[in-house]
Amino acid sequence: MLTSLALVFLAGLAAAAVCSAIKLPRIIGMLLVGIVLGPHILNVLDDSILSISSELRQMALIIILLKAGLSLNLSDLRQVGRPAVLLSCLPATCELAGYILLAPYLLGVNRIEAAVMGAVLAAVSPAVVVPRMVFLMENRWGTDKSIPQMLLAGASCDDIYVIVLFTTFTGIAQGGNARAADFLNIPVSVLLGIAVGAAAGYALSRFFEAAFARNHMVRGSVKVIIVLSVSFLLVALETVLKGKIALSGLLAVTSMACMLARKTTGEVRARLSEKFGKLWIAAELILFVLVGAAVDIRYVSETGLAAVLMVFAALIFRAAGVVLCLAGTKLSRRERLFCVIAYLPKATVQAAIGSVPLAMGLPCGKIVLSVAVLAILITAPLGALGMDAAYRKLLKYEG
Repeated sequence: MLTSLALVFLAGLAAAAVCSAIKLPRIIGMLLVGIVLGPHILNVLDDSILSISSELRQMALIIILLKAGLSLNLSDLRQVGRPAVLLSCLPATCELAGYILLAPYLLGVNRIEAAVMGAVLAAVSPAVVVPRMVFLMENRWGTDKSIPQMLLAGASCDDIYVIVLFTTFTGIAQGGNARAADFLNIPVSVLLGIAVGAAAGYALSRFFEAAFARNHMVRGSVKVIIVLSVSFLLVALETVLKGKIALSGLLAVTSMACMLARKTTGEVRARLSEKFGKLWIAAELILFVLVGAAVDIRYVSETGLAAVLMVFAALIFRAAGVVLCLAGTKLSRRERLFCVIAYLPKATVQAAIGSVPLAMGLPCGKIVLSVAVLAILITAPLGALGMDAAYRKLLKYEG
């Protein structure tokens, strides 16, 4: 495992540096390193690290969500409440509709199989979007209209909605029926995640305050360990409660960080944010290299031009959904275009659940995995490159 970690860090850093030098997003280099080092090409990563790949990716995602929550201004978010809520479900719904309408004709699947495919592909990647929104908030691009805050909040909830739909549609594809309770889980998961996270954040802030009042100084590094540990417990709680009550662990983590930012002093908040920013340097490499390693490149050759057309057609449906979400807002055309670009990338969810229909023995499993791999390879670089290249031209700098 140590050799594999060394390869992940050194090769990932080298590839990211090369991409930066030629004005490409760092994520592209990291994804390519993962694909090349992974089990489907060179196969040099140890099985021990691949077996815990999903847990390592989740840890990395928790780190950036904590930093995002610490940077998120809730008062700014309240100003754009309606679009943020719509962004958590409407673009994914539109993209899902695109797959249901077009996939039977382009890819030869039936409607239920098209719905399963759409549920895998409809999620935006928080791993690609969230770090860039944090950067924009910290550097005050688009913050006058709370654009990065809105996109961050929407992208954080989008996955919950899509995964619930995925569970429902795979159940139907296996011969089950859709239940109203499955769809009720979506708002329950969101609201309960926010409530539990806020309670945890409030408790932590009071604990840090009490320690300070008693002259027991809790060092910044110790605070980071405590906050990380509680975050892991919140995500684990989602697994414990699965099948009993719906709770979004990742949303709870973001909510906890927001509450911490609200209830602690500016100095404490800044130090925590800085330390999580440093942790993200390593976590980013682990996240994207291991996402790349999870991509089975062999399936790309089996998809053909029809799958490429399907991916781009679905993105058009998604773009229409984003535009509908922003109807009636004060955003300019340039700012709306940036929001469309920011909602293109896919990576994390598709790498995590793309192979599930195949493992379940569904007839559409192989084509779903093929399209998922293709979507990662097309949209992750497209979205990352688009955001990095466009934010200075499309967003207003609030100096």
